[in-house]
Amino acid sequence: MSDDDLAFSQPITLRDGRPALIRVMRPDDKERLQIAFAKLDPQSVYTRFFSVRKELPERAFERIAEIDFIHLAGLVVTVGVGADETVIGSASYVGHAEDDGAKVAEMAFTVEEDFQGQGLASRLLETLITLARRHGLVRLEAEVLAGNAPMLAVFQRSGLPLSRRRESGVIHLCLELAAPRA
Repeated sequence: MSDDDLAFSQPITLRDGRPALIRVMRPDDKERLQIAFAKLDPQSVYTRFFSVRKELPERAFERIAEIDFIHLAGLVVTVGVGADETVIGSASYVGHAEDDGAKVAEMAFTVEEDFQGQGLASRLLETLITLARRHGLVRLEAEVLAGNAPMLAVFQRSGLPLSRRRESGVIHLCLELAAPRA
């Protein structure tokens, strides 16, 4: 990962006018991420993880040091600064190579309920797309519960070629990042 990637930070404005920041996850985010997770409603946790969890696994925090945007990406959206900085959303992807060598990644998003509807998932998706393309990924994939209409709409509005497959109440989505071959 380049120094530019390590320092990635993008100020944004929420739909309600509040300033926020999209930036790379850092090891010092552990407590902020734990607090953000603890604030999530059980339904939001289930929507994100497809299971009930009381806390994030320690391995999730250890992996922050492995962020390279090829194998692993991690972004947070924060409001406030310094000691008052609060995580209100996150996005990540885990990359792998397909049998043909193509680099792809599975992505996931979490937005704290009080900040849903502010355009955060769309902004995080745009940012992940930019970073994934920069690092040679050709496809981003996601598993979304069929009832999660707002997240499905985010992917639909991405403007990218999108394929969908439904299996047992879960929609598997593939966003093609590379331009189609002639």
